[in-house]
Amino acid sequence: MEMTHAQRLILSNQYRMMSMLDPDNAERYRRQQTIVERGYGLQMRELDHEFGELPEAVCRTIIDIMEMHHALHVSWTNLKDPASVEARRLTFLGFDAATEARYLGYVRFMVHVEGRYTQFDSGVHGFNAQMPMWEKYQRMLTVWHTCPRQYHLSANEIAQVINA
Repeated sequence: MEMTHAQRLILSNQYRMMSMLDPDNAERYRRQQTIVERGYGLQMRELDHEFGELPEAVCRTIIDIMEMHHALHVSWTNLKDPASVEARRLTFLGFDAATEARYLGYVRFMVHVEGRYTQFDSGVHGFNAQMPMWEKYQRMLTVWHTCPRQYHLSANEIAQVINA
């Protein structure tokens, strides 16, 4: 993380204030303040994780994934025989906290802060699928995008999407 001296001074002061405002995490903030003040390059990279970045294209893809799951559920509820597809297979699981933490964070932001897709059940683990899901969702999106009526899927089309 490249910062000017002025930016480092501002961030250092922020960490100083945070250590006073949040005594439970004061030691962590003092450590970060020292890193910023002294410009320790290796440890400065740790701060990148604090200020992660998720490009717009990835955000749009995650929203598309969530929209696809919404469409699957809407289509399933409109089926004449919904029993032909197991409801649990339509559940949006989220992303893996260990390997897809940025994606998981964005999903939680969208649901809990932005108030979108509140119909999704975050489950016991708060959308932590506990297994990598990105590739699976990409395959599902590819199939879903080929369907002519994405919000009026047949049982067969639903099965194709969830089995992708």
